Amino acid sequence: MSESEDILRIPPWLRVKLPQSRCKGGTRDLLADLNLNTVCQGAKCPNLFECFGKGVATFLILGRNCTRDCRFCNISPGAPQPVEPDEPERVAEAARRLELSHVVVTSVTRDDLADGGAGHFAATLRAIRQALPRATTEVLIPDFKGEEGDLRTVLGARPDVLNHNLETARALSPKIRPQADYARSLELLRRSKAIAPDTPVKSGLMVGLGETDEQVRETMRDLAGAGCDIVTVGQYMRPSLQHPPVKRYVHPDVFEEYARYGESLGIPHTFAAPLVRSSYNAEMFARAGKEA
Repeated sequence: MSESEDILRIPPWLRVKLPQSRCKGGTRDLLADLNLNTVCQGAKCPNLFECFGKGVATFLILGRNCTRDCRFCNISPGAPQPVEPDEPERVAEAARRLELSHVVVTSVTRDDLADGGAGHFAATLRAIRQALPRATTEVLIPDFKGEEGDLRTVLGARPDVLNHNLETARALSPKIRPQADYARSLELLRRSKAIAPDTPVKSGLMVGLGETDEQVRETMRDLAGAGCDIVTVGQYMRPSLQHPPVKRYVHPDVFEEYARYGESLGIPHTFAAPLVRSSYNAEMFARAGKEA
């Protein structure tokens, strides 16, 4: 099958309709004015138009280049940019201007930094809380190479949700996330729940990279065992022809089965659908986690 045939076979439930809202340009302009990056743009999220149209964005801190090269990801690997000390305040200002009630912050992985960027995450959380004291916050963090002290630094800044994505099944992890480690990610999730038991712990995975349904269920069992309160499952979408091809497009009915399986495992909230992404509708997920 040719590359063009692969693209043409995208099923109708994954074809995104552009919203009528004209706010997308305003959101993009605001972010450019404050010189901020978003994972929405960097990762070519299929929900970008919808979220920007609502004046919602997921902030990407610590630069645009990642020190890792995960095969599924559209964010460029390469030499990292210098840390910008005023970035936390700029993120907080953007959140204030957008009048966000739930602020989601993620980052590129910064293995070059002594603390992996944990202190910068904490500073960003503090700046957001000062600018928007009533807003809730969510951080989607890297694995910090397994350093518990860095995890404690982030949790010490009291995010309302702590997220770290497992991304894929154990069998595929070495190929898809070659510089990460499946067991290390699970341990981070376990430690998060042990350190801050009242903070909802969230993780997510993609399907369509070559895993079987049983491997999806195995991954969900691992996440349940790690104490996750919120699990997201969405369809992998190939960002470019340089990325791994989609092995299968999972039918919405199968996603519903994943959600029911998560419920059977005792995971308080499993959100599974083709266009579900870790930070998509994150405020709704956060509210659900708090009610768990």
